[in-house]
Amino acid sequence: MRALEWEAEGMELNGSPATIEQMKALALTNYGHFTSMLVQDGTVKGLSLHMQRLARDSRQLFDVELDTDRVREFIRRALAESEPATVVRVTVFDPAFDLGTIGSDADPHVLVTTRPASLATPEPWRLQAASYRREIPAVKHVGLFGALRRRRAAQREGFDDVLFLNPDGTISEIATSNIGFIRDGRVVWPRAEWLQGITMTLINQALDEPVLSEPLTLSDLSSMEAAFATNAATGIRPIASVDSTEWPTDHKMLHELRELYADIPSEAV
Repeated sequence: MRALEWEAEGMELNGSPATIEQMKALALTNYGHFTSMLVQDGTVKGLSLHMQRLARDSRQLFDVELDTDRVREFIRRALAESEPATVVRVTVFDPAFDLGTIGSDADPHVLVTTRPASLATPEPWRLQAASYRREIPAVKHVGLFGALRRRRAAQREGFDDVLFLNPDGTISEIATSNIGFIRDGRVVWPRAEWLQGITMTLINQALDEPVLSEPLTLSDLSSMEAAFATNAATGIRPIASVDSTEWPTDHKMLHELRELYADIPSEAV
């Protein structure tokens, strides 16, 4: 029990230290949603988009309106003694839910957890393709078992992460990131049901020309000049390969995308 109590330190639920009893619902029932963001000196790129995601997913999973101003206050409290660069995860769940009462009216609580962030340029990834489609892809829910099982399988085979393929063979997303490609100097995103990431959205908004979105399969990858992953915690990460298809990780467009993303203004929490 002492180990469990120690692990609960640094977790704040509705602005107060979380208890083991409150965390049981998240561990045992595992129904909820979340968003993760990189906070630097009290600011976040795309903070408004993160709040919109939390509000939207609360309506879909809990049929309630989430007070995002209150969420921001909880984040500020959790950041009071954090590092200058911190990854903040906001998880929304109802501690009163259990497997037998999941149909009850919801009273979602807000769990804020923090961890130190690395600002180093992320290392390139090697991806293994696998057939899998997340349940309700457009929602960033906490049901990650299927995704993590396939990530584990990929890592056991010597890869860094897994790229999901739909039943028809079209590419969708990485386990917890979006994937984009470069072709003829243009950004190309897979056209599929996936979770539209905050970093992906910000890049699309910042680009001068419309981005392309196409149904892509593994056979299309040889026509791409480069590939990259986007994630709010790490920004833009080069992709070195998918299975046996390889790309240079120093492509000019990757540098330009990183610079473009770095120049996007941040919002104060």
